Amino acid sequence: MNPLKSRKQLLIAESELNRAQLVQELQTISDKVRSFASRAKTISSLASAAATLITGLASFRRKKESAPAAEKSSWLQTIVKGAGLVSTVWQTLRSQHRDQDGI
Repeated sequence: MNPLKSRKQLLIAESELNRAQLVQELQTISDKVRSFASRAKTISSLASAAATLITGLASFRRKKESAPAAEKSSWLQTIVKGAGLVSTVWQTLRSQHRDQDGI
């Protein structure tokens, strides 16, 4: 076999190996980016839910402080308001979970 042909075949084989390695590295990078994006969505969902909870609690507390002292709300009204707050947080969490799952 001609030394030039032999060298050419060797370079072609090396090139194919390099291409295969590049494809594998790109796939690894792509998987890591997807994983990072998924974690970022989870953190974003948790932050949004926490913000909703804090806003609801602050609103609930503001309403409680602004009510006149002579006019106290009954325990039933307090439970209903608390249930409304929990419902809002629950709906936010469920909608974000559905968005995350692509439903």
